[in-house]
Amino acid sequence: MFNAATAWVIEYWIRRLGRRPADDELEPLTRAYWEMGQKVTASDYLLAIEDCQAFARGVARFLAGIDVWLTPTMSAPPAPIGEITSTEQEPLRALERGGRTVAYAGVVANITGHPAMSVPLWWNSSGLPIGVHFLGRYGDEATLLRLAGQLESARPWSARVPPVAARANPRGTA
Repeated sequence: MFNAATAWVIEYWIRRLGRRPADDELEPLTRAYWEMGQKVTASDYLLAIEDCQAFARGVARFLAGIDVWLTPTMSAPPAPIGEITSTEQEPLRALERGGRTVAYAGVVANITGHPAMSVPLWWNSSGLPIGVHFLGRYGDEATLLRLAGQLESARPWSARVPPVAARANPRGTA
């Protein structure tokens, strides 16, 4: 589904602009998704939609009696800059190396449409935020927003800035 959607978006812009993207206008991973998406058949796409809808109904049943489902946001601290960058020689590098760190409930939310949030409730010894991921019941964003407010009140994070972040100027504007 993702590859087909990527192909659709790029083909949409080809139609709108009247030209194909130049070599430097797509990142290598996006180009790889586009190429793979062009090979997805209509029946493959519709079967994938059916599978995702069935999965979403199963998740909805699972969450029926649960306010939120708590998981890690990532399976490891963030990778060093450049570690998950795709190249022309390795267009799937970002997918392969980055995919290992986010194989948690965020993917479930993306597939099912359930509301979700990640909040930084801890910091590692390097000063990087460690997220906690919450998946909510379908259509129940309000519970997540109330929970976020309670968590931020109990453990404020808005003033925490990781050591690699761009900082605002002294007047507080970017």
